[in-house]
Amino acid sequence: MATLRDIKSRIKGVKNTQQITKAMKMVAAARLRRAQENIVNAKPYSRKITEMLQHLLNVEKNFSNPLFIEREVKNISLIVVTSDRGLCGGFNMNIIRKAEEMINDQFADYLKSGNLMLYCVGKKGNDHFTKRNFKVEGSYPGIFSNLKFEFASGLIKDLTSKYISGETDKILVIYNEFKSVIQQKTTVEQLFPIKPFEAKVNEPVQDIDYIYEPDRISIINKLLPKHLNAQMWTALLDSYAAELGARMTAMDMATENAKELIRSLNLTYNKVRQASITKEILEIVSGANALKES
Repeated sequence: MATLRDIKSRIKGVKNTQQITKAMKMVAAARLRRAQENIVNAKPYSRKITEMLQHLLNVEKNFSNPLFIEREVKNISLIVVTSDRGLCGGFNMNIIRKAEEMINDQFADYLKSGNLMLYCVGKKGNDHFTKRNFKVEGSYPGIFSNLKFEFASGLIKDLTSKYISGETDKILVIYNEFKSVIQQKTTVEQLFPIKPFEAKVNEPVQDIDYIYEPDRISIINKLLPKHLNAQMWTALLDSYAAELGARMTAMDMATENAKELIRSLNLTYNKVRQASITKEILEIVSGANALKES
């Protein structure tokens, strides 16, 4: 049975841990507010570029671009977006599990032939797949400590070059989409080839004859990289916000668990202390009785 000193030491250790988890929750909450603001600011830009491209492609019927052309898939690339740190519940494992399910169910042949390439954004995903000898073509740990738009645009530029040159024929990104503090949705999006832009249900059709300068095709070619950059940037912002939400929830649960554990340990401490006092009283009474008898 644990001694009073052991129990007291454990209570102190749990209280220290509780202070750490509470502080981590507060830090995550503060960062989450900024991350949500970044998502709110970025999504209208992305949505408007998509709307402009959709309108232009509906008007311009003679447009042709290699980024839209579906071709035989000989090489495939997966961008797996995880976090750089743990202590965020099942955030990272949900992404890793989803990636492994896709690889085993859909891309097993590409994996065996060495034609499956991984781009791991975040340290946790990179560590997981590197240890299991997957073909990690690109590794980007530590980017979420100072997340910048330049990283998203640089990654898209590199992937666009590889897609056009034929090094890869299909590129997918897997990330956690931020829904709320307690909810993240594991999402898979296709970056290349670019899917046709579909009109939303009940969306009004705008038959407006704009004047384009210099011409529609030039504007479409100019907007396409911006659309891809915005798509990648939004995915990274979503993933970062989802990570903070998951960490905030996990640390809140850890703090509550520590509180319950402290209560239980205090109860145990009091019971052991009471038993010790009772034992000492019995020893004193027994000694007194022995003296009387002698």
